[in-house]
Amino acid sequence: MLSLAWQTIRTRLGGFAGAFIAILCGTALVAGCGVLMESGLRAGVPTQRYAAAAVVVGGAQSVRPPGADALSSEQVGEQPSVPEALAGRIASVPGVRAAVAEQSFPAQVVTASGEVLGGAQSLGHNWDAAVLAPFTLRSGAEPTAPGDVVLDADLARRAGVDVGGQVRIATRSVPMTFRVSGVVDSLSRQSALFFTPQRAAELTGQPGRAHAIGVLAAPGVAPETLAERIGAIVDGAEVTTGVERSTIEFLDVSQTRLLLLTIAGSFGGFALLVAVFVVASTLALTINQRRREFALLRAVAATPKQIRKLIGIETTLVALVAGVLGGASGLAVASGLRDAFAAIGVIPADFELAISPLPPLAALLLGLGAARLAAWAASRRPSMIRPVEALGEAAVERRELGRVRLLTGWALVLAGLGGAMVPLFLRGDIGTAISTMATLVVVIGLAVVGPQVTGLVTRVLAPVLGRVWRISGYLAGANAQANTRRLAAAVTPLMLSVAFALATFYSQTSSTAAAAEETARSTTADYVLSGPAGVSPEVAAALARVPGVATATPVVRTSVITVSSMGDSVDVQRKPAQGLAGDQTRGALELGVDSGRLADLAGDTVALSRSEADWLDKKPGDEVTFYFGDGAPAKLRLVATYTHDLAFGDFVLPVALAREHNGGRLDDSVLVRRSPDADPAAVAAALRSLPYPGLTVAPSMSAPEGGERQAQFYLNLVAVGVIVGYLAISVANTLVLTTAQRSREFALLRLIGTTRRQVTRMMRLEALVTVGTAVVVGTVVAVVPLGLLNAGLRGSPVPSGPWSVYFGIIGGAVLLGLLAMGLSTWVALRARPIDAIGLRE
Repeated sequence: MLSLAWQTIRTRLGGFAGAFIAILCGTALVAGCGVLMESGLRAGVPTQRYAAAAVVVGGAQSVRPPGADALSSEQVGEQPSVPEALAGRIASVPGVRAAVAEQSFPAQVVTASGEVLGGAQSLGHNWDAAVLAPFTLRSGAEPTAPGDVVLDADLARRAGVDVGGQVRIATRSVPMTFRVSGVVDSLSRQSALFFTPQRAAELTGQPGRAHAIGVLAAPGVAPETLAERIGAIVDGAEVTTGVERSTIEFLDVSQTRLLLLTIAGSFGGFALLVAVFVVASTLALTINQRRREFALLRAVAATPKQIRKLIGIETTLVALVAGVLGGASGLAVASGLRDAFAAIGVIPADFELAISPLPPLAALLLGLGAARLAAWAASRRPSMIRPVEALGEAAVERRELGRVRLLTGWALVLAGLGGAMVPLFLRGDIGTAISTMATLVVVIGLAVVGPQVTGLVTRVLAPVLGRVWRISGYLAGANAQANTRRLAAAVTPLMLSVAFALATFYSQTSSTAAAAEETARSTTADYVLSGPAGVSPEVAAALARVPGVATATPVVRTSVITVSSMGDSVDVQRKPAQGLAGDQTRGALELGVDSGRLADLAGDTVALSRSEADWLDKKPGDEVTFYFGDGAPAKLRLVATYTHDLAFGDFVLPVALAREHNGGRLDDSVLVRRSPDADPAAVAAALRSLPYPGLTVAPSMSAPEGGERQAQFYLNLVAVGVIVGYLAISVANTLVLTTAQRSREFALLRLIGTTRRQVTRMMRLEALVTVGTAVVVGTVVAVVPLGLLNAGLRGSPVPSGPWSVYFGIIGGAVLLGLLAMGLSTWVALRARPIDAIGLRE
């Protein structure tokens, strides 16, 4: 059987090429996602400030509620801290030479012209923590007086100062003047400023807390051994060694690792689903082309089991070679995805990948499994035909579909349409995700009943083609009607490409537009003040004393982590939140409060969106439990509920509480509403004259949100681009296969008098029917969920987003279809008819 399978592959290389390409690309995509997942588990960036520390102890980087399993955890959104006193306990551990608590806080150099130096993130630290790098003095001495500061060499150069010079530094207040006592080596990822330990403790705004504790090991003590000893005495802290130390030093590294796990897991699972679908479609088409061969085998007494075994061995051989090459190519895919994610700002550009044989091997096994599953499904029918029916079955394509297949396909279509209605009742990201998934379910359902759908379409188009183009049109219509399965095989991947691209792109643009529209309606401020690294909490208080200012509302963008029970499992999610001054929102923000009073938002209180309050079954006066963005547990009293959750998220906290659990202790912006009788020019001039460098004053703010939604949008674009690229390869692959198998048909038409031009025109018309059907059905399939999504989010069924993208997707699909069928037709017509008619099928 193995010899027969190998001979079949050798003599039918063209037929198996389609399956080979589909498996190769699918395996490469899955292997690339596997590399990203492994990188999320054990990769990172080299540590800088803690290079000399054997162990670094920091706050817990994720929240895992009591009773939850290892998978039920969520990455913190803000930088957690640890008690400074913990350093004394760690110092008593055997093998510890020293344990140093490090303070870390925003500190920026202000130039003589009043501008804040840009560039890398600028952080201030206590000088005794410099030993953890270690930072080496190039010149000068360590800071000894409260007015001393040590700068790194790059920062000193850009500020134009040297040892003994004066420099203005802004932390959480107005800029203060310091004397440069020394200059140390620079770091690539950050700018460093060092103060005396006492002054650093004042400037950090967190008495008794530290960013991390660096541990220096005694000679001969291994970091892993030391970490194990320290882990036994700390409770709830993160103990790290090696590359893990960077997750404590840089919050974005810790977040990137979880993000890669999430992206690669969901993206890889979706890619695997699409790969199975594409491989199954390609194999079914390849096997369908061999009807005569299998009919002959059945007629000479081959059993159904032998037919299935032959197909399985053939598929395994092809999948094995394609899987090995695809697994190796996955490394290039992972590198390309990493670079793309870095280009859009989702992950740090210096984040390294973890390379091992495990992801390619796993992708190979998954590719083999998907191919064997697809081969089993495709081989069932050719293996079950009775020998007496074999030759007749081979002569004409079977038209009707089985009852089980029809029921399955239309059930999937109905299920997808039902899922598309969810956004009418459930707003937010969950509703958007369900809408996109509903589109995919509908497409899969239509693919299952594809021959029936294409049969309905061709019955309408065939007479029209015959009347307009006569001979070529009649032949095209007759071919489409007689070979609905072949037409469905060509339409399905093209339809999937169109529907998936449209649904994914326009669902994101519609969600973003809904949030922007609601924010614009909810924001009535006249000005917004913001800064490159945040706004000092003093600014809002200073604005209240500016003549002509009615209200000044500080805004802190943060996140919270919620925990809910779903049966026996625990669901942990990180959600965006806002910190607002409840007594200052009137006139600047309208949250759509429907119960309670937002003016009571102070102290240990919280306001929830109506949907979140209903989900938690809470009303004003009830206690709400969750976790702050830095992982600290919260137990707050609910004072109000509101309806504008797209603009403000599901949680609104008192601004002081939000600052307390925000790593920089800064505001993101301040919204200003002027008095009705105030002079706009005078108010604007007063705002710009505030003694806080770097402040930007802009008229009327339309969206008080950061770049997280935009980053998510670009992230989805990258994912969609990769999937659509894979589908495009599948489309071209399928169209070439369906056309190339018809060389004997073309030869017969030419021998009975049909001209080469008429055959070419026939194929152009068939290509238009194929592409047109895929475009129309794919558009309808995407438009229905999108219309329901927009109706639920924006009150209008018209999707939001540029029309140019739609025409670009449609134009690409049309061009791809016409080129694939046109080129394969040209190749098939090159042979002389008398030679082609004798070729084996």
